[in-house]
Amino acid sequence: MSSTELPSLLTATASPKASAVRVAPGERLRSVRLPGITLSVRSRPPAREGLPPALYVHGLGGSSQNWSALMPLLDELVDGEALDLPGFGDSPPPDDGNYSVTGHARAVIRHLDAAGRGPVHLFGNSLGGAITTRVAAVRPDLVRTLTLVSPALPELRVQRTAVPTGMLALPGMPALFTRFTKGWSAEQRVRGVMALCYGDPGRVTDEGFRNAVEEMERRLQLPYMWDALTRSARGLVDAYTLGGQHSLWRQAERVLAPTLLVYGRRDQLVGYRMAQRAARSFRDSRLVSLPDAGHVAMMEYPEAVAAAFRELLADTRQSGVGADPASMGSGPGDWDLDADSPSAWVSSPGAGAGAGAGAGAAAVASASVGASVDASREGGPVAGGGSAAADGDESATEGPPSRSPGVGS
Repeated sequence: MSSTELPSLLTATASPKASAVRVAPGERLRSVRLPGITLSVRSRPPAREGLPPALYVHGLGGSSQNWSALMPLLDELVDGEALDLPGFGDSPPPDDGNYSVTGHARAVIRHLDAAGRGPVHLFGNSLGGAITTRVAAVRPDLVRTLTLVSPALPELRVQRTAVPTGMLALPGMPALFTRFTKGWSAEQRVRGVMALCYGDPGRVTDEGFRNAVEEMERRLQLPYMWDALTRSARGLVDAYTLGGQHSLWRQAERVLAPTLLVYGRRDQLVGYRMAQRAARSFRDSRLVSLPDAGHVAMMEYPEAVAAAFRELLADTRQSGVGADPASMGSGPGDWDLDADSPSAWVSSPGAGAGAGAGAGAAAVASASVGASVDASREGGPVAGGGSAAADGDESATEGPPSRSPGVGS
């Protein structure tokens, strides 16, 4: 039995009949069948042919809808897709029940290999940040640039507001939490999610709130919702404990792709104090500090994230960095994508290996923010005299749709 298995919880191998997943104007949703998994993939038609591909990966409890506000802002730059991780959104659980960070990373790699879309501009939020960092480290040939919004990297001093999510990984806690929240309506759950994940929940429109409630109601119909959430939370906690070459911070150091780091000062789930450590760990990094942001800036302030990504592209094009990702490392033949052991992700010298783990939303959610943008290179001054310095270091749709808190972190 894997470390992420929770035998007391219901596991489903196929998606039950639930209400339809919302598709914003200009978006398309399709199902992709791969060995051991079926993925739901959300996409938008690019502004023109020949644009480089991009892939967006959501956080714990989230879905591809978490990227619906950002994707149209980048239509002229990339050919974007956002996937639902196994067990989330409209994707059914994986056949093997593996919800570890490695298992999710393997799903992303399988999709990219099967689609032949690599190298891509890879985006990840929270848990998705851990997953995409691992992908960028072990398969540098698949990644042009890496953009991480509040990435879930290990913290020794976890914020108190993030503790309930970590507790979902403890034996017996999922059942207790389910009983405790049994009488909660979908609207109450969404309000709790917004309070936890947004820097300013008041920015959510009425339409966005209604869409989030509808999505919560849909998810509550899925018999495997809590199973996928709790197993993924346990997988995230497990990833915190890995040391040596499997350490998520060590793997972050091995990422070769130019990396954009986006942190919110009001994030209650991923500590802002980790921003400077992340900037030092990723060898070619740019740090953007969003003073009014919470946990998922691409949902509350997508324009700020889009502007930072444009600057990343302009910078890498000018310097020529990351122009040939295929030359950075080995192809799929060098990786055992079917192994469950972390040792399957050990890279050869110069290749690298994957990212961090962190807390998600106890109420199953995600959303975040930013007002002014203070960008800095690792080791360089903060542009515009902004406040990118961390509070302390940690040692050892047609056009943007209405912004909705969705569910995820």
